[in-house]
Order: sequence, then C-alpha cells, then structure tokens
Amino acid sequence: MKVILLKDVKNLGKKGDIIEAKDGYARNFLLPKGNAKEATKENIKLLKEKQSSEIHRIKVELEESKKLKEQIEKLTVVFNSKAGEQGKLFGSITSKDIAEELKKQHKISVDKRKIKIEGNNIKSIGITKVVIKLHSEIQAKLTINVKDNA
Repeated sequence: MKVILLKDVKNLGKKGDIIEAKDGYARNFLLPKGNAKEATKENIKLLKEKQSSEIHRIKVELEESKKLKEQIEKLTVVFNSKAGEQGKLFGSITSKDIAEELKKQHKISVDKRKIKIEGNNIKSIGITKVVIKLHSEIQAKLTINVKDNA
C-alpha cells in the first residue's frame, strides 16, 4: 500500500515521503496513529502543492533577509553612555539594548536573541561590529558607536 508520511517515522522515512508499506502495517499502525495517509491521486496533488508553496515561502524569506542585510549594514546605532577615564563604561551595552535602539533610531525590529556580541556585552567606548543572524544563511554586521556623554 502506498502512503504519504505525515510525520518522521523511524526506519521508514521523513515527513512528506511517499513510501510503499505493507498493508497490515499501514492499516493497523501508520494510518490510525496519524503518521501517514493513503497516497491517493488527490492526496499526492495536495502534497505537491504544499511543498511548492513551502519552497516559495522560503525563497521569499531569503529575499527579504537579503534586503534587510543590505539595509542594516549601512546603519550605525549610536549610544551615549557614561564612561571612566580609560574608556570603560559604567555598566555595559547588551543585545537587548541594541535591539531597542535599532528599533528606536532606525525603525528596524530584530529579536535580541539573534544579535551576537563578541565577549557577550559591549563594555568600552568606541566602534564595535555585532552580528545579527537574519536567516539560517544570512548574517548582517551592524556598526555600534558608543560615545562618552560626560
């Protein structure tokens, strides 16, 4: 019996695979547990449509991420912070602070968990580059300028 897997099944296949399973196994295990559905012409057509729309969605996300990367790499986020004599900040600038300032200064919303700072936090005056992971394949480098407001 031909079935379409709805979930990954160990030693059988991954979600979306069309496989040939023994009739008893398919009727008594795969179908009742919701791990598969029968591979009729209609179900195969629906699967192909779903896969093509998923591919289209991934391409659109990738293009949006590329545009956002170009936009972010042109920007500089400026922080005015108090610092000591050697340029060390009283406190530090975190990924949360960067995300908030990026939204406030440039109206770009980025999840703070996607911002990677070398050494965890920025603790001194000067220009620093941080990496923002926009997509599994795309990373943007944002310039952070920390100034002493004393």
